[in-house]
Amino acid sequence: MKRLIIVLLVLLGVLVAVDYGAAAAAESAVSRQMRERLGLADDPSVRINGFPFLPQALSGEYRSVQVEAQRVPVGQLRQVDVRAQLNDVTAPLSELLGSGPKTLRVANADGSVRVGTTDLEALLPGVRKLTIANLDANALDALVRDGDADPSLRGLDPETTARFGGTVAALGQELDVAVVAELQILDGKMRIVPRDVRLGDVRLGDADADPLPAPVQSLIERLFTVQVDPGTLPFGVTPTKFRARDGELELLGTAQNLVIGDGGAVTTG
Repeated sequence: MKRLIIVLLVLLGVLVAVDYGAAAAAESAVSRQMRERLGLADDPSVRINGFPFLPQALSGEYRSVQVEAQRVPVGQLRQVDVRAQLNDVTAPLSELLGSGPKTLRVANADGSVRVGTTDLEALLPGVRKLTIANLDANALDALVRDGDADPSLRGLDPETTARFGGTVAALGQELDVAVVAELQILDGKMRIVPRDVRLGDVRLGDADADPLPAPVQSLIERLFTVQVDPGTLPFGVTPTKFRARDGELELLGTAQNLVIGDGGAVTTG
């Protein structure tokens, strides 16, 4: 009995190793496909979720596939991070592991594009040392209650509001300023719309100083107002939300009925 148990354990270990090996080979094949179709400099990270892998591979149907790529050129941007979760993916194993063309059919996908301060500064001439921070409802309320901000700030959605910090030239000197802005999506484009401008260095936590004179506020609002066209997002994703996360801007979206293959990523339904 003891010998039988050992044999079974060894066999189980071999099966698990084979399963992981097959998954790694399929992930590598998908990664190369994504690199070609998205025009990337490096292979993206690909993870086929679900264990065991082999039953999924034999059926050609996968519950979810995660794809991550860095420094991707998208529209006006040059160094964005792309993340996508492809759900209910159909791809015959013979295609994935073969040397010929590969086609993935995806029922639906959730994607995100993250824009860092380097890309954003290039679109905001006149602004240096840019920072991006999240705001919550309490912070917006405090600006109105203690900072004499417009009461309409209380009506903003904290999920789509951000505080930008930066150094600008105004009044014959360099000023550290803090700007509360709405993050909007209009016709697929990302818009930063300033709603409150005041002195203060966000990095030092002193962004609740008195507002600037109206003419200076108007100048700084223009400096921070920008519309970013991300062009055609990877995987045909349609933008649905624009928000700040972890010191970056994040554009979220969804897509339905994709075919990823020789023709690239195309929405078919």
